[in-house]
Amino acid sequence: MTAEPTEPVLSGFRSLNLMAPLNDALDRAGYTEPSPIQSAVIPVAMTGKDVIGQAQTGTGKTAAFLLPFMNRWRGGNPLKPQALVMAPTRELAVQVAEEAEKLSPSRHFKTVPVYGGQRFAGQLAKLQQGCTLIVGTPGRVLDHLTRGTISVEKIRYVVLDEADRMLDIGFRPQIEKIMRKLPEGRQTLMMSATLPADVMKLKDRYMHDPEHVNVSPAVLTVEKIDQKYITVDEDRKTELLLKVLGREKPRQCLVFVERKRWADRLYRSIKAHHVTAAAIHGDLPQPQRERIMAAFRDGKIKVLIATDVMSRGIDVSGISHIINYDLPNDLESYVHRIGRTGRMGADGMAISFVMPDQGDVLTEIEHLINREIPVDRVEGFEAFTPRVKVNKSDVPAKASTPVFGRNRRTYSKRL
Repeated sequence: MTAEPTEPVLSGFRSLNLMAPLNDALDRAGYTEPSPIQSAVIPVAMTGKDVIGQAQTGTGKTAAFLLPFMNRWRGGNPLKPQALVMAPTRELAVQVAEEAEKLSPSRHFKTVPVYGGQRFAGQLAKLQQGCTLIVGTPGRVLDHLTRGTISVEKIRYVVLDEADRMLDIGFRPQIEKIMRKLPEGRQTLMMSATLPADVMKLKDRYMHDPEHVNVSPAVLTVEKIDQKYITVDEDRKTELLLKVLGREKPRQCLVFVERKRWADRLYRSIKAHHVTAAAIHGDLPQPQRERIMAAFRDGKIKVLIATDVMSRGIDVSGISHIINYDLPNDLESYVHRIGRTGRMGADGMAISFVMPDQGDVLTEIEHLINREIPVDRVEGFEAFTPRVKVNKSDVPAKASTPVFGRNRRTYSKRL
């Protein structure tokens, strides 16, 4: 009795039943195993359902929303785009467009990025040549729609990438105007690290019975990222940064500051110490921002100083260290910041500079990520009272000054 032949068991991306040209593109890109968000979103999106994909940054969500559309694409009039992806920043729009080019199943599949800070005429010329996919920031997409330079009558696939960040920046009016102009019956995907009330309102208005795919861990942080904090007085932060860079010798480091002008000032300060650095923020001309990002991706810049608005447009696999020179005002931005390292499961280090009046902020971050962040010691930078054991009976009804180290936690968590 002969055994029945068995079908080969498919693994990796082959198990997702993508068409052969896409599998070839994935092979060329070196993609072998889908990430959790890719494994979860792609099969659902391939059915045509609306999808909300929730995952931390650095988990491969771009391919998760590009591949389902590419798998169903079968050509068409290049002057009538079929897909639209909206992203919060120019950098992220460029990054998504580059990924689309890399995964393109055919030379006839064209992607055009449109965003502010670049000459309108140049983008218009590319649009007039024809494309399948448009990737853009909401402001510039709406500008093209208003001028009639983008046709949306054949758009059947729409993605709101980093939806929570787009709303944080203030793009709600533009997004709503664009969504109202799009055809009925389209498929809509929303990718968002968090789902605040504003994001849910967009879902209720512009999505039809979406399936919620959530691969975010219960603990809002990447476990492989080694997190520490160092206490420091404000006027010694730059000195501490130079000490930490010398000690850590990062492969590449991303330094977060709160304001644009502080980024420029810090850049000038550390450049004087022969650190290969650059600063990037929204006030820089777009060509300059693109040159900086290209140099950072190529490893020519070792230290990049950035503001929060830039954080989700930076996806560089070589980042070994994140330094929070300034703690973020928005606690969840801490998670997005440190997610710039430890990409796709790699190890990473996140170091936060904490001033003597920021103990409560640090404790709130710890509550958010459900994890205690250990203190790091740098000689000469002890900006807090030496530790002494604090008994419960010794804690006043209201502490006027946060206490750091274990003492800081004792005060904050009891109060």
